[in-house]
Amino acid sequence: MRAGEVDVASFWRAMGAPVLSDDTRETWVLGTAADARRDTLAGLTAPDFTLPDLAGAPHRLSALRGKKVFLATWASW
Repeated sequence: MRAGEVDVASFWRAMGAPVLSDDTRETWVLGTAADARRDTLAGLTAPDFTLPDLAGAPHRLSALRGKKVFLATWASW
């Protein structure tokens, strides 16, 4: 490193955030720290919807409010 330069990657890692670069070190990505991502996700609320189970009985997402729910999605495209 030359005089007057700042090692941004080291600073970013010290802040607890991920840093990625390509093999030539020409392209860099400064990621968001895990605690910031967690805080953002904790405040999100999924829209309410109703889906049937395998027996055809309907279930509303809002009925599970306050519980941890894993939503898996799939698309054919």
